[in-house]
Amino acid sequence: MRKICLSVAGIFLTFFASFAQSVPKDSVGYKSRKLTFEEANLVSSYYAQDGNNAAVTGGIGTQKLTDISNTIDVKFTKWDKKDRKHSFDLEVGIDHYTSASSDKIDPFTVSSASHADTRIFPSLAWSMENEKKGSTLGAGISASSEFDYMSFGANISFAQKTKNRSGEFSAKLQAYIDNLAYITPIELRPGGGGGGGNGEEESRKDYPSKARNSFSGSFSYSQVINQQLQIMFIADLIYQQGYLGLPFHRVYFNGAILPVIENLPDTRLKIPIGFRANYFLSDKVILRSFYRYYHDDWGLSAHTVDLETPIKINPFLSVTPFYRYYTQSAIDFFGGYKVHTAADQYYTSNYDLSKFSSNFYGAGFRIVPPKGVFGIQRLNMLELRYGHYTRTNGLNSDIISMNLKFK
Repeated sequence: MRKICLSVAGIFLTFFASFAQSVPKDSVGYKSRKLTFEEANLVSSYYAQDGNNAAVTGGIGTQKLTDISNTIDVKFTKWDKKDRKHSFDLEVGIDHYTSASSDKIDPFTVSSASHADTRIFPSLAWSMENEKKGSTLGAGISASSEFDYMSFGANISFAQKTKNRSGEFSAKLQAYIDNLAYITPIELRPGGGGGGGNGEEESRKDYPSKARNSFSGSFSYSQVINQQLQIMFIADLIYQQGYLGLPFHRVYFNGAILPVIENLPDTRLKIPIGFRANYFLSDKVILRSFYRYYHDDWGLSAHTVDLETPIKINPFLSVTPFYRYYTQSAIDFFGGYKVHTAADQYYTSNYDLSKFSSNFYGAGFRIVPPKGVFGIQRLNMLELRYGHYTRTNGLNSDIISMNLKFK
């Protein structure tokens, strides 16, 4: 893991250095017709969780998991002859996880195919802002690849400000075309064997595949009420089709010895709606709040309340405590270990789809020194965040992240 983090940091610094010198020193108010470096961000995080309701083992067993993630985000801008601002955002992410529950896909080997994996997820986004008309047009593409899952995405977006520039409507359409390897528990494979026979020699081609497609539309309207208050209304519509379960999630029927694979409907319609409000209490304190209601046709309903308060200690240092409360009902097809019966059409023992409430709280620290972080002028900002997560069904986790910004 240390080698991965150091390699990513080295690539980031090398890439940044190659463009950093292209920024004109007298660039205030200057609209460059050439592609110009705007800023770059390096975000690294470490996540660890534990619990006792693993879906891989039928709703019982360890959920211990760790994940190290690194994301490089580089932004460029240029102005065309019509004074429209073009922004280009290149992002590359790499994360690596180890999962004790996934190792139980084949408990008779030293390591199952999915006990650990590295995911790579690049994306490229473009937007064109017309300041005179108050409109912005954008598009993007993305990809994600790991041992048992591949995803390709595309999106288009549009935003339009009101005549007085105090409000803005935005819309975004997205599509994801996914393909997952059909890796079943060892005891349910023909002959009881693995795809490639040896965990170290297995490849994705050794398994059949299933398709999953997701389509969504996101709509929002933001409004500046006055100097202190800004609000936003958000609505989404998400439709999924294809294989929507995971083939290595076991379900144990009441009275049965051998498990079956979870079986879920092949379509799902999700409708989240939300409201956001930011209130500037003073020059040093901002109150940020968010509420979301979610419902889908699997029977799951959920409420989210998010509160965050950035507090400026001085012009260069701020602290941001945050808290999020979440509660959801179970889907119609959920049942714990040996609760389902053979009469059920659909069934899962994945506790992510059960009834629970959760709390997530922590704080972030942000420094923006005038001479740069650690005296490095172009290292504009350093942010550290820590959060602790607990669920009423026993799952708990911790995450710590770091964000470095270069300008």
